[in-house]
Amino acid sequence: MSTVSEGARRTYLLVDGENIDATLGGSILGARPAPEERPRWERVLEFARTAFGGDEVTGLFFLNASHGTMPMSFVQALLAIGFRPIPLAGSAEEKVVDIGIQRTLDALADRPGDVLLASNDGDFAPQLAALLGPGREVGVLAFTEFASTALQGLTEGGLRIFDLEQDVRAFNVTLPRLRIIPLDEFDPTRYL
Repeated sequence: MSTVSEGARRTYLLVDGENIDATLGGSILGARPAPEERPRWERVLEFARTAFGGDEVTGLFFLNASHGTMPMSFVQALLAIGFRPIPLAGSAEEKVVDIGIQRTLDALADRPGDVLLASNDGDFAPQLAALLGPGREVGVLAFTEFASTALQGLTEGGLRIFDLEQDVRAFNVTLPRLRIIPLDEFDPTRYL
């Protein structure tokens, strides 16, 4: 892991891959996503580099390894693009990815740096709320129409919510989403 250069600004990117995948498959596509329908994680990492005008990114991708296995080809791909995979294991009753992310967000409270979380899950709202304040940018990368109301409620305190498809441009395909369209973005030819 690289160290931050003197005066450099670091962004910590935490990815809840389970949540993003479940929302994509269950709520948007209605089926398990095909490879071409999945996020391009290198684009997510690149977005994190520029979202808050920082210099360096620490990308942490949390994985559930409770069954004693890891998707090694996916882990190798994450390593190749610059993520640090965090394979966690626990009991069947534990939401290991959520617990790992919550603990990491708690640990970041005492460190300088901006924070981006890729998740729609409101379980992280207390930890994100604790990070909000002067001198730190905090954001969520989500499918905005599925971002929990707990996360949306933090926008008044400074949390920024970025849409994975529209803002991050993490996909190679247009997803079949039903979302509110700002009038200045409305293109009627998409519907004809």
